[in-house]
Amino acid sequence: MKIIIGLGNPGDKYALSRHNSGWLALDMLAGADGWRPEKKFNALIKEKGGIIYLKPLTLMNNSGETAYRVLRYYHLLEKQFGCITKKNQDLRDWLIVIQDDLDLDLGKWKISDDSRSGGHKGVQSIINHLKTQRFIRLRLGIKNGELRRLIPPEKFVLQKFSTEELPILQDSIKKGLAALKPYIP
Repeated sequence: MKIIIGLGNPGDKYALSRHNSGWLALDMLAGADGWRPEKKFNALIKEKGGIIYLKPLTLMNNSGETAYRVLRYYHLLEKQFGCITKKNQDLRDWLIVIQDDLDLDLGKWKISDDSRSGGHKGVQSIINHLKTQRFIRLRLGIKNGELRRLIPPEKFVLQKFSTEELPILQDSIKKGLAALKPYIP
């Protein structure tokens, strides 16, 4: 079993925002249709080929709640560690998180393994709830140098991608997802 969580914010207001790059990547990976709400995870869910895809319905900064609920529900925390309070748990066999990254230029991507949040509050929420940073992340660059210098980070991430930027993002998502293949059965 593999769980892939795409980070974003719920609602039409955020649909094509920079902070919703994780949701956009999941739509490309698993398809945009057929997502269903799942109350026990507080997320939209799609199951396909032994993989569980999740879009948390919490706001970005509370994404760890969904990650914790789904890993706890499927007994992935207890299965390897005996308890959920053990720190530095290795979840790399089960968990992939797809996120936006303000430190990477638009069009760039990076796979991270066992790394800190880099100031990303959604990722920090997951690390705090799971008590570990030992999971795989696909980081999608959203930085546009000109705009980024003019707008504070907390407002910049909520900006919608321009029509010129969307194809660049989509291309980086395709390349990043291709690089994730060794981690997905």
